[in-house]
Amino acid sequence: MTDNTSKLSVNFAGVEFKNPVIPASGAFGYGREYENFYPLSVLGGISVKGTTGQRRNGNKPPRIAETSGGMLNSVGLQNPGIDYFIENELPYLKTKGTVIIANIAGSTAGEYREVAEKLDKTDIDMIEVNISCPNVKAGGAAFGISCEGAAEITKICRAATKKPLMVKLSPNVTNIADIARAAEAEGADAVSLINTLLGMKIDIKTRRPILKNNVGGLSGPAVFPVAVRMVWQVSNAVKIPVCGMGGISCWEDAAEMMMAGAKIIQVGAALFSNPMAPVEIIKGLENYAGDNNLNNLQEIVGSVKVWEQ
Repeated sequence: MTDNTSKLSVNFAGVEFKNPVIPASGAFGYGREYENFYPLSVLGGISVKGTTGQRRNGNKPPRIAETSGGMLNSVGLQNPGIDYFIENELPYLKTKGTVIIANIAGSTAGEYREVAEKLDKTDIDMIEVNISCPNVKAGGAAFGISCEGAAEITKICRAATKKPLMVKLSPNVTNIADIARAAEAEGADAVSLINTLLGMKIDIKTRRPILKNNVGGLSGPAVFPVAVRMVWQVSNAVKIPVCGMGGISCWEDAAEMMMAGAKIIQVGAALFSNPMAPVEIIKGLENYAGDNNLNNLQEIVGSVKVWEQ
């Protein structure tokens, strides 16, 4: 890294990041495999595998399908549970010299509360609340598809922890800006978006969906323009900072997302085709900041010059 490294630092929701690039939850596990490629300390942070109150084995396979411009997944939040994470994964992650973000999920409001309360007693740096999970008490509809659901989970988690709280928004809604405002009103310190778009792929020989779950979350380059649009809308609707994600594959994508309004970004699906993607993005942003004589890369955040309508 050159002297331009310091140009990438950012304070996000009160947490200091050395750079704005974070592997996304669900794509990076706990980072152990990626240490074969680079030290985790080069990353701005890590959003770890989504964690629930109890161990989950996830959905039945097939649960991954490649699509044009992306991939579908219905992994189903497979994870070892919050107690295992705190006892076995968090101590390891905290030795890696980067910000550690716990991504949490639940099937009930009580499960979210339980996980947030347990994390509050740890040295985790930030909590990311995934509100795209099905609410078993509402017929399986995701918490994050309504302002009421988003507000309920945000309020419960806010009461359960003093840790910086970032709410991860679903794009499968009518107006994502309204959802973001609901989370902000109940105490979210930041929002992250977008989570995956709901999609489906059918085998024309068997006439059955490729995924055993029938539908899954679409990620990858195909969703990038949707993500940019939603980040722009949300960043103009709330005062809290925005973390942008969804199809970011290169540093140019990251810069575009930041111009739309994101202070930090997450990289997900790109990791499956290029494990070096986060490091390449950091280097590209570093060079961009130097080439454009920026004192700090944050100068480009929200700098898009939209056409007057």
